[in-house]
Amino acid sequence: MTAQLIDGNALARQIRADVSGRTAALKARGIQPTLAIVLVGDDPASQVYVKHKVNDSSETGLVANLERHPVEMAEADLLARIHALNEDPAVHGILVQLPLPRHMDSHKVIEAISPAKDVDGFHVASAGALMVGQPGFWPCTPHGCMKMLESIGYSLRGKHAVVIGRSNIVGKPMAMMLLAQNATVTICHSATADLGAMTRQADVIVAAVGKANLLTADMVKPGAVVIDVGMNRTAEGKLCGDVDFAGVKEVAGWITPVPGGVGPMTRAMLLVNTLEAAERSAA
Repeated sequence: MTAQLIDGNALARQIRADVSGRTAALKARGIQPTLAIVLVGDDPASQVYVKHKVNDSSETGLVANLERHPVEMAEADLLARIHALNEDPAVHGILVQLPLPRHMDSHKVIEAISPAKDVDGFHVASAGALMVGQPGFWPCTPHGCMKMLESIGYSLRGKHAVVIGRSNIVGKPMAMMLLAQNATVTICHSATADLGAMTRQADVIVAAVGKANLLTADMVKPGAVVIDVGMNRTAEGKLCGDVDFAGVKEVAGWITPVPGGVGPMTRAMLLVNTLEAAERSAA
């Protein structure tokens, strides 16, 4: 068998088209959905990520204001800037690009963002609200993964999902989302003893560790859905995920590529969250 591809680029285009329509409706009412992106320092990967986010926003009619601050910026100054953005009614979403410089406490900075503008979905209040069924924002990467499963009409009820990666950004929110769809969920990590014994039982595998070729064909149950969240570089500098794509695609039923899979979906869900923040403020 050769796995069917879950094309993140194509799905993201559909989502951006929907965002464009909803954005136009808000603008017709005099409301301009606006995202503030705060970048501190000159991390090369972050520079690329924010460029894509600004371009995606422009395509849909959203306004993305990119603020660049020097790596020497004091944490107190960043917190003051976030407070000002919280108080600005023209700003609907705030994204602080990670990683931050070492002298800053990322958790403290993220928690300073108003939950109503936390379009990255990292604030503890967002997770708490969603757990009890209140409006909040899911983190963009796991939200994008769920949209990919939805796009192929995959029912998670009664299925066993294995999430490899325990981070608060992907692993834990991903597990919560899968549980909400009545799946049985096992969370593992790269050092889990006999990881293959776990993954071979799974109907769905989400690999989100950041280790190239972590998941190989012999670790996958035939017909399983494999979602690759990993972002790594080969020795030649080529982008790759956590999954041995060439091998696993001959076993899995569905698989996401890297690049062109979860990455564009993560950015698409940021647009959705920003738009929803604007819609809620206008309600």
